[in-house]
Amino acid sequence: MALATPAGESAIHVIRLSGREAAGIVAACFTPLNPERWAESDGFTLHLGRFHDGAAEVDQVLIGKMPSPASFTGEDVYEINCHGGMLTAQRVVTACLRAGAAAAEPGEFTLRAFLNGKLDLVQAEAINDLIRARTEMSAALALAQLSGGLSAALREIRQEILDILANIEAGIDFPEEETDPLARTELLHRLTIIKGHALDLLAGSRTGRVIREGLSTVIAGKPNVGKSSLLNALLREERAIVTDIPGTTRDEIHEYVTVGDILLHLIDTAGLRESEDPVEKLGIERTWKALNLADVVLLLLDVRDAQRGELSAEERMVLTEYAGKVIVLLNKTDLLPDGEYRPPLALQTEGLSLIPFSVKTQRGMDELALDLKERVLAGKAAVSAEPRLANVRQINALENSLRSLEKAEEAMQASAPLDLISIDIRAALEEMSQITGDAAEEDLLTCIFSRFCVGK
Repeated sequence: MALATPAGESAIHVIRLSGREAAGIVAACFTPLNPERWAESDGFTLHLGRFHDGAAEVDQVLIGKMPSPASFTGEDVYEINCHGGMLTAQRVVTACLRAGAAAAEPGEFTLRAFLNGKLDLVQAEAINDLIRARTEMSAALALAQLSGGLSAALREIRQEILDILANIEAGIDFPEEETDPLARTELLHRLTIIKGHALDLLAGSRTGRVIREGLSTVIAGKPNVGKSSLLNALLREERAIVTDIPGTTRDEIHEYVTVGDILLHLIDTAGLRESEDPVEKLGIERTWKALNLADVVLLLLDVRDAQRGELSAEERMVLTEYAGKVIVLLNKTDLLPDGEYRPPLALQTEGLSLIPFSVKTQRGMDELALDLKERVLAGKAAVSAEPRLANVRQINALENSLRSLEKAEEAMQASAPLDLISIDIRAALEEMSQITGDAAEEDLLTCIFSRFCVGK
């Protein structure tokens, strides 16, 4: 039993009960306005009545009952809709506890749905992702996973591995029917096909992770080029201090913002320059570390310096070392003497993204959003067209499974004994089972569902 709506004042609150004893708890606390209709109802309808704690009336409520096995958890589920004051909700909860209910743990309703076979582990995690989605894309990705498309693709790979393992173990158990070289050739061919399917699924995992968790985006450049102003413009608030004094930003500032429906994990960094100030030097060292870990680097250059070819050593280093992930924002175009932008000759490098930009006038914001979207989706506008892994746990398990398949393939090519090959095949199967929850251990389930909110 748990409050399924956020704490605080609202129009209504919903208290959810699930389990074999749910009906008895409700019967002890609820007097329906129409007892005959309540008794005859097959469920999935709302019933008005009075909720009480012993002899004391608590509230007038609407209760929906969803009988097993057609409910979300697969058990009898009751949802009590009471008035939205926290005091009223707490009194309803207290009445249920006194009648024998137990308080739910985080994610317990979804855990029960998983244990009762209503959904698999991938779908269970998708529910949490959907609740926490920050963009339309991340919500669409979670919804696609919840619908079972990703689970189906994973189960197909798992079944293929299981078939190969069964074939190999049959050869071990019945040595009088030893598999011939042709059979080994066929097994090797099937292993190669399975590897290809796993690699295809893994290829979209980076996109899925970025959609779910955000694109790690470092704002870099020399002091006073407009980095903090860009951060404030993207956030639409004065998050970073902006002054004419160089070196104001000495530590990293982390924020999340949506640009063009792409979630960015923005990191504003210290200006890149030579400095004797020990504190600023530490900030600059952190900047270089952040650049190494970033998915994208927004390198701000003063467009006037760039047109004259006057780039600092640090700016040239960023362009060279991080060329594949740099978007150059040629800032302060509003200060050009003739008001017109001319592409700097010194930056005419193939594949380098150059965007004429002005934080002050918002010039270039649409082009930046488009560039980021193309980088994330590689030109694909829909995230639901194909299943994508987006969860670090799932990605790690698939990578482990793939490594075991590669070991088995190498052993097969080296004509190793079948019993040795079966060890790696079985390891690959176990990793795939961990993803969907077919062989999930209690510790794994506790870790996963502890991240859910109470009441879900």
